[in-house]
Amino acid sequence: MKLLLDLFLTFLKIGLFTFGGGYAMIPLIENVCVTKKEWITHEEMMNITVIAESTPGPIAINCATYVGAKKKGFWGAAAATLGVALPSFLIILLISFFLDSFLEIKWVASAFKGIKIAVGLLILDAAIKMIVKMKKEALSIIILSAAFAAMMLINIFALRISTIVLMLAAALAGLSVYLIKRHKNTEASK
Repeated sequence: MKLLLDLFLTFLKIGLFTFGGGYAMIPLIENVCVTKKEWITHEEMMNITVIAESTPGPIAINCATYVGAKKKGFWGAAAATLGVALPSFLIILLISFFLDSFLEIKWVASAFKGIKIAVGLLILDAAIKMIVKMKKEALSIIILSAAFAAMMLINIFALRISTIVLMLAAALAGLSVYLIKRHKNTEASK
């Protein structure tokens, strides 16, 4: 029961004090779950991030669900998921009652401009940490470079290509290389 409460309160704090959505939460989730509490390893965190982005639903909720499930099964997943989702739900519910008048307040509008910048930096920080810690294999570097170049070209030329297409292309490239290596290993062992 103590661990369930710890999972709930930990992810409640992450959900309460993180602005900017799931990508902004990744550095906090990693700091708490990998470094401080050692619930998961850094390798697991990188895998969770990739899987959470590839599956339906918000990335922070998917990460929280995985950590909770790993630590305490179904009830751990429920506690962590509820913890991370509850603050956003309550804040958005409260703001929805006063949205029009809320955004007209100059200091609120200015605060949101500052938050946008901070969120961008948090996302960049998470990306840099993942790049630094990833295995430096040729395939990883090629996929990273190709995805970065594609995203830059898409943004520069304002093309309407879904990031899902890029993710599927990267997954297809990784799967193809895996199958080729497996086929070569099978042939070599015969």
